[in-house]
Amino acid sequence: MTEGGARGPAGPRGDTAAPAGRLSSLAPQADTLFAYGTLQFGPVLEELLGRVPEADLGVARDRRVAALPKRAYPGLVAEPGRIASGLVLQGLTPADWEIIDAFEDELYELRSVRVMGWEEPVPTFVWTDVVAERDWHPEEFAADHLHGYTTLCARWRAEFGRRTR
Repeated sequence: MTEGGARGPAGPRGDTAAPAGRLSSLAPQADTLFAYGTLQFGPVLEELLGRVPEADLGVARDRRVAALPKRAYPGLVAEPGRIASGLVLQGLTPADWEIIDAFEDELYELRSVRVMGWEEPVPTFVWTDVVAERDWHPEEFAADHLHGYTTLCARWRAEFGRRTR
């Protein structure tokens, strides 16, 4: 969460429309998501989905969770020799996917990545724009931004609900 960017809580427009076709690359039965940023946090998921899905630890090789300029959330980028830690969220419904996709910044692309311990590649949101040289750290996010970000997620979700009725 990424996450959240131009359409989610950190962004300027408050637009809730997803980029056309982003979910079309997702297999109809897909119910997992590799979450490496803000979607690892129970309070964020609770505000967005109304629940916290089951999850297992996940690690993607040759990826890095990068800090993003002027954003509290990260981006996943390819970087040989690095590993990206996160959670594999499970049991996502089509309604969950609709919310998550609308929430995610349009500068993410939905792609599948190999996650250690999973036979099949797992969908995730990969960042497609400029990243900072430093890594994003969930502990720093939790200490410095989680409370305020969760509040913004609640506002975004309420607005999304009004627009999609």
